[in-house]
Amino acid sequence: MKISSLQTAFQSNRPHSAAFFEKAKQTMSGGVNGNLRYFAPFPIIFEKAKGATLHDVDGHAYVDYLLSYGALMLGHKHPEILAAAQRVWDEQGTSSFGATHPLELEMAEELVALFPSFDQIRFTNSGLEATLFALRLALAATGKTHIAKFEGHYHGAHDHVLQSVNPEVGAAGEATAPLPVPESLGTPDYYREHSVILPFNDWDACERILTEKAAQIAAVIMEPMLSGYIAAEPQFMKNLRDLTTQLGIVLIFDEVKTGFRIEVGGAQTYYNVEPDLTALGKVVGGGFPIGIVGGKRSIMELASPLRSHKKSEVVFHSGTFNGNPLSIATGLATIRHLKQPGNFDRIVQRTLELRTGIDELAKEYGLPLQTLGTGTIFNVLTTQEDVHHYRDLGANRNQLRLALDYLLMENGVYSKPLNRFSLSAAHGPEEIKATLDAFDKSMAALKKDPLA
Repeated sequence: MKISSLQTAFQSNRPHSAAFFEKAKQTMSGGVNGNLRYFAPFPIIFEKAKGATLHDVDGHAYVDYLLSYGALMLGHKHPEILAAAQRVWDEQGTSSFGATHPLELEMAEELVALFPSFDQIRFTNSGLEATLFALRLALAATGKTHIAKFEGHYHGAHDHVLQSVNPEVGAAGEATAPLPVPESLGTPDYYREHSVILPFNDWDACERILTEKAAQIAAVIMEPMLSGYIAAEPQFMKNLRDLTTQLGIVLIFDEVKTGFRIEVGGAQTYYNVEPDLTALGKVVGGGFPIGIVGGKRSIMELASPLRSHKKSEVVFHSGTFNGNPLSIATGLATIRHLKQPGNFDRIVQRTLELRTGIDELAKEYGLPLQTLGTGTIFNVLTTQEDVHHYRDLGANRNQLRLALDYLLMENGVYSKPLNRFSLSAAHGPEEIKATLDAFDKSMAALKKDPLA
């Protein structure tokens, strides 16, 4: 089979999505409101959802593993989320005060209790804003000019971190000394010149680079698990924590993907390693926009307006919708659900059941597939080689994974082509069975008619 024939079948089965996309292209750049939402020949247009199921404008239903890129930990239209949102209208009477309200303190105290590394927090409106603010705090705290990030790690769409997210290896230098490669047009050279790129899970190279450039580097920002599913080695994490402390470098964990998905207390609880600052997003908003920066009091207090009346002595941070009651209330409902005995573990168990089933089917059909991940998040890789860092992903047979994704969509499973899989409280035995049936049919088709 050919990818083009799969795309033709995809298009013919979704005439209403195709027509919508043609119209959307006239008034929305590229027909989408985020480049990651696009895939060829056009993205599916969804009109409603419930539980673990999405419905598109052509009448197709899908078991949803995108879950708004992992944000919907309880699934769609969960009764506890609906009730929390309704209470905001009934009790607060508004979606935004633009000012402080009691729910903010409730959430702050909940997060400080869950994350040992948090002394204080600040709310933002997205994970992007959280990583941006965390870096501003780190630069202010140290007085240094550079940040270090890991090759392949994504921290949102702002200039300083849009370096070496998905670089072409030929332009990215040696594996042990990666070069910063801008990810977008319009990124000023300043950010490339003030970025240090580190190799993930290679301690000797990291130690050398950080030690050599310690006088410049204000912060190391990282995903504890690259893309949410490629885990850092435990000793690597401990070494990094020790060295950054020794060198006076702020260590930032971007847990936008891993927060409340690896463990309720995030990947830092999993590793028992406390960063100086943490960025959260996605799950912590219960399906509404949110971001959190939490960390050491000595750093967080740099943003306090109580420090000084002089702008030059305070880190600026603000936002009209920061801590809005809808995001806080639904986030609290999500966290409190996950904290109830057995609820989080049940999602982990179903994730393992699904992964085991996929791995067994891959062996049965003799396909070079494996699942990789921790907790409630994983990906399906089209390589049987070990994967420890970004460059290992080059062994993936991406066309095979793409073919599998198109077949899965035809068989009622959606995660967006080439994307990771996230599970929710709404994924029960029926959804797991339907998903494995879809994988069975899709792998059988690939076995019968191999990718050309």
